[in-house]
Amino acid sequence: MPLITPDDHYLTLFNVFETETPELQDEVLEAMRDIVDNADYPGWISSTLHAGVDSPGTANFIQWRSAADLQARYEGQKFQQKTVPLFHKLSRTVRQLKTELAFSQHHPALRGPIEFSPDRDDHTVLIVLDTRPEDQRELLDTLAVPDEWIKTVPGYRSHTYFRGLDGTFVVNYAQWESKEHYDAFHTLPEEQRPADVRAGRDRARALVTGRQANAYRVTRSRSAATG
Repeated sequence: MPLITPDDHYLTLFNVFETETPELQDEVLEAMRDIVDNADYPGWISSTLHAGVDSPGTANFIQWRSAADLQARYEGQKFQQKTVPLFHKLSRTVRQLKTELAFSQHHPALRGPIEFSPDRDDHTVLIVLDTRPEDQRELLDTLAVPDEWIKTVPGYRSHTYFRGLDGTFVVNYAQWESKEHYDAFHTLPEEQRPADVRAGRDRARALVTGRQANAYRVTRSRSAATG
């Protein structure tokens, strides 16, 4: 089972695709499963497929040993001539987001590192926050801080911030007990949030130039260690 652990220092790649229909989402997932089930690339650690819940789309959470290992995969002839054209054909938008872990927190009732797999029932939310390179550091400093209040919010399990390596975005990968719990948190009136949380959210909004979000359920996971 893949884990989110700061000590691993993996390069984390998010392949985030939006599709026009649920049927195209299923086609993307099928193509991804074939790749994941046959993955045997130097430096590849794990791949975890996510199916869109709120809107059609997919996300593949991939851990690599290094950026050099990922680049070798990208330069492969099959990847360039077959994989890339297929996913662009099936998807409305394609984003390949190279990141490193910047901050992680989980509910105190959860023991050990953060886990993600189809064996769990997490309602997973993935949010990509676009920003200017000169503002990325401040955006992370604003958002990626210990939050004691959220630990008291019903249904909260974990959240992790990843820094985009090109400096233009931040990714929030969060786990909740259910869609109902997350939606209640997301739509909570601002005046019902603590003052420091409201101040941080206000500052973050000023630093964000674009936002892409969807909720997912994990459908397939495989790692090099377990096959």
